[in-house]
Amino acid sequence: MLTTLLAAVPPTLEWSPKVAIVMVICNILAIAFGKYTMKYPSEGPAMPSPNLFGGFGLPAVLATTSFGHVLGAGVILGLASFGAL
Repeated sequence: MLTTLLAAVPPTLEWSPKVAIVMVICNILAIAFGKYTMKYPSEGPAMPSPNLFGGFGLPAVLATTSFGHVLGAGVILGLASFGAL
């Protein structure tokens, strides 16, 4: 049973600079999306250097970067399954 289960799992993609670039781009897109869609992006505890974080508060930074990582994981897996990475 275990060998059948292991055979069903596709091989994972190894880290490379291409994978890192895709993840960075997805995080930038998520931060831009959050910047223009959040009603109060500066609410909550402030970040140590607000100008460096685009005026976002801690909750907004955590939310946008979390969304960026979920988006990036999906894009990386999709590109890997198509053979583009």
